[in-house]
Formats: sequence, C-alpha cells, structure tokens
Amino acid sequence: MESKGSWGSKGRRGHGSNYKAGYEYLLAYKISVPIYDYTVIFCKRYRNLLSSNRTFDQMVQASRSGTTNIPEGNQQASLEGYIKLTGVNRASLEELLKDYLSFTRQNNIPLWGREETVRRVREVGEVWEILKKTPTLPDYPNFPNLPDNLPEVVNLMITLVNQAIYLQKRLQQSLEQKFVEKGGFRENLFQKRNAYSKSRKP
Repeated sequence: MESKGSWGSKGRRGHGSNYKAGYEYLLAYKISVPIYDYTVIFCKRYRNLLSSNRTFDQMVQASRSGTTNIPEGNQQASLEGYIKLTGVNRASLEELLKDYLSFTRQNNIPLWGREETVRRVREVGEVWEILKKTPTLPDYPNFPNLPDNLPEVVNLMITLVNQAIYLQKRLQQSLEQKFVEKGGFRENLFQKRNAYSKSRKP
C-alpha cells in the first residue's frame, strides 16, 4: 500500500477551477476524510456508550487531525515543518486507535483481525474503491453509510485507522528521506547564499 504521490508536491496541479493542492493526491490524506466523517457519526450515534464527554471530544479532534495537519504541513516553507506535522498527525491517529480499542473492551465488543474485518464488513472495500477511483477525492465523496451492527462499525474504524497510521508512517519516511537527500529550507538557503558569495568574489 503506497502513499500515492510520495509526499505530495507543493503548489497546485490541474487547470482552471480543477486545480488541486499536491497533498490531495496522497492516500495518507484521502483516507483521513472518511475517518473524520465516520468518527463524528460514530461518536454521535454511540455517545451514551462512550466513557465521557471528554472522550467524545478527543476522538473527534484526533480524527480531524489528518484533514488539517497534512494540508498545513504541505504548505510549510520548510521540510522540517512538514515532517513535524506528519508526526503530530500520526500521534493523533494512534490516540484515536487507542480510544476505539478501549471502546471494544469497555463494551465487550469482539475484536476481529484485518482479514476477517475485510471479509465481514463490505464497507472496507467500498471505501477503498472510492479512495482509488480518482486521483483526488470529489468535494462530496459518496462513502457508504456506517453499518448498523456495532461490532462491524468498530472493526471497520479500527481497520481504517490502522491503515491510515501505516500510510502516515510511509509519508513521514518519504519526507525524512527527501530531507536527508536534499536538505531542508535553511540548508538550501545557506547553499544559495554560499553560491552567491562565491559568484561575487573577484
């Protein structure tokens, strides 16, 4: 599973009104959209089963991280800033995963493996069909509704969040490799300054 577009170029692609920011081509970003939407629905639907109102708030905020930190990181002047924000997003996803796992324990919900979840919950495949159908998501992607069955809902979310963490890790590794190979904003400015100084010497 690749984070498409490696790390997402800065600027925008396309022509006219079809311009898209580079990060919108990344699977690491695209998967964050259904995770955020589904988590909001999940927390509202099962609010009475959550351990506290604080849990409600922290799950929604953690799920929103990918839809905000990746775009913000992509617009950073420095690669270091982008790397830092991908780390923040990954940590948020890991916290979200812990909250879903805690929910399964506290409500005696069976936890399935990835293969069993994919086999039993058709929405996993449907979400990925939409993620891969077009280079970027449409403004209103037609993601399937959450299942009515609670074990299916929870295992769907755990699977999607685990996949998002994997993609986020790949994105972070790609950014770090680019930093090692090409340096960051400050290093590049220093090199340009040195080159300019040398060109001015008689």
